[in-house]
Amino acid sequence: MSEPLLSLGPFQGITDAPFRNVFKRHFGGVDKFYTPFFTGIHKEDHAKNLQGEEIDPRYNDVETLTPQILSTDAEEILRFAKQCKQLGYKEINLNMGCPFPRVANKKRGCGLLPYPDKVEAMLEGVFEHIGDMKFSVKCRLGYFDPEEIDAIIPIFNKFPLSELIIHPRIGKQLYKGEADVNRFKALIPFINAPLVYNGDIFSAETLERISKEVQPVNEFMLGRGILANPFLAEQIKCENVPDDKTHRLHDYLIDLYEDRLRHAGGSPKVLGRMKELWSYMMNSFDEPQVVWRKIKKINALKEYEDAVEEIFRNQCLTSQVFSGYGASAPHDR
Repeated sequence: MSEPLLSLGPFQGITDAPFRNVFKRHFGGVDKFYTPFFTGIHKEDHAKNLQGEEIDPRYNDVETLTPQILSTDAEEILRFAKQCKQLGYKEINLNMGCPFPRVANKKRGCGLLPYPDKVEAMLEGVFEHIGDMKFSVKCRLGYFDPEEIDAIIPIFNKFPLSELIIHPRIGKQLYKGEADVNRFKALIPFINAPLVYNGDIFSAETLERISKEVQPVNEFMLGRGILANPFLAEQIKCENVPDDKTHRLHDYLIDLYEDRLRHAGGSPKVLGRMKELWSYMMNSFDEPQVVWRKIKKINALKEYEDAVEEIFRNQCLTSQVFSGYGASAPHDR
């Protein structure tokens, strides 16, 4: 089997442009990145939320980044595609996977999956005018029921999707339980688009097992696993990873914090985003709950800086981070 292609999935509030750029400076193994979803692309040709660093090619490698949109409106999607194309992007991704109730209850994200007629009308409108812009979809098995995708697949097959990323859970699960690898495997023969597997890849060992089960699929999106262990993609690809992971992880976190601080003009609002990352990163340490209790109570920049140094003085990285094998799932927050 050839080397897997790996992407880093989008996380609102975490995997923005500063995160992606700092991550690429410190770690390897990831072939493709996605922006957290954009929404509210208004009628004007240059929506304000597409004018910042998050999507500006001067701050992003457009060859490895795919912008994502959360929408059910073909016209809005086309406006997004047009503006992304003007910026040099060749592909956009539609989020039909977000499981959070505030999104799904509006029939957006995976809340759209129970409504195949709406999906079909939207995609017909998109592909009628999208031209040579590639268009991919990220989705789940359904919102209420894992059988919902059975009615959606024939619709997806009507259109030339550049790829279909499936996280084999339903929306109502959020991230509880286990991703249903067997259900994903059963869908493979019925899907025309290139498939990407996403869900519960927490170690090189896990990916090796899943890849055997879902052949010939050889593209995988990493999520919580790589936020908890940023060495994961390197470990999967057996890249030559230096032994001193503790210093690498420390330098990465300091670099990210300082970069975010520069972007925020020194504002303590960066603490919210750093805490979001630490809610996963705590699982890199032997005592994750001790680490999390120290981080979550912080309200000032100096407190955060001191806490990080104390964590690295007193806490050891898990053996899973060092080996890349057998890591457990990140704790639910």
